[in-house]
Amino acid sequence: MRPSLSALSTCCWILLLANLLPHPASAQMGITIGPSRVYYTIGPGQSQTEKVRITNPSKDYTLELGISFEDWHYSAQGDNVLYDPGTLPSSCAAWVNAPAFFSLGPEETKEIDVQLSIPAGYSNDTVPVHTAMLYVTQLNPRESVDKDGANIRIAVRTGIKLYQRLPGAYKPELDITGFGYETAQEGPSALVLSFANTGNVWADGAMKLELLNQATGAKTVIPDVAFFSMPGDRREQYIALPDDLEPASYIATALVNYGDANALKIAELEFNHGRNGN
Repeated sequence: MRPSLSALSTCCWILLLANLLPHPASAQMGITIGPSRVYYTIGPGQSQTEKVRITNPSKDYTLELGISFEDWHYSAQGDNVLYDPGTLPSSCAAWVNAPAFFSLGPEETKEIDVQLSIPAGYSNDTVPVHTAMLYVTQLNPRESVDKDGANIRIAVRTGIKLYQRLPGAYKPELDITGFGYETAQEGPSALVLSFANTGNVWADGAMKLELLNQATGAKTVIPDVAFFSMPGDRREQYIALPDDLEPASYIATALVNYGDANALKIAELEFNHGRNGN
């Protein structure tokens, strides 16, 4: 089955794929959908229905829309990798029911039911959670003109993620497996924090990093880095260092917060940067 990392584009027909964001996602050309993540807590033989809100922000154009599903997982760098539905063991695409087609008039908003039902006889102790990507795709491309004056047709596809876990035990857990410093021939040097999701559920959170210049005592705070992970994920999170960071010996402290209870893991690293670098 094919993995897919990007939307399709041609010289005369363009499909724009909206970014998946941790808040209601919007496509610049004309679909707004939220929430961006939908969660189900059910077991075999159970169903749960959640509402998804879709808006056509155009003032003069009716959207003809279709819903489809794909599988996904995170790469080692945290990027979304897409697959045909039913490809991955963690897929719940076949369990989801939603309207296949509908339309939205100008500035119209509609709530649709997205139901997830697990077969009564399903049993699998090796996959603690299931996921799918739900896509809303514009089926009537809009005529437009590109920057060179050529006629083009533009459509939009926007996706949200669906997550299912079993009732009962909820154990988000991360283990830090490495913390290193990498120089780069092009672009900034970076810290690389490696971790594994060893729990039975998704673990999302933020990394807070602080650098201590061992010669001067000056502290540099790196902007927080958000991350998202699934059970079994092994991640290498690259954190770019500031371009103007003074060459020196540093102690880096990383605080990793995750889960609903804000569990905390800490890692430290001594490294030489710049002229004293390795």
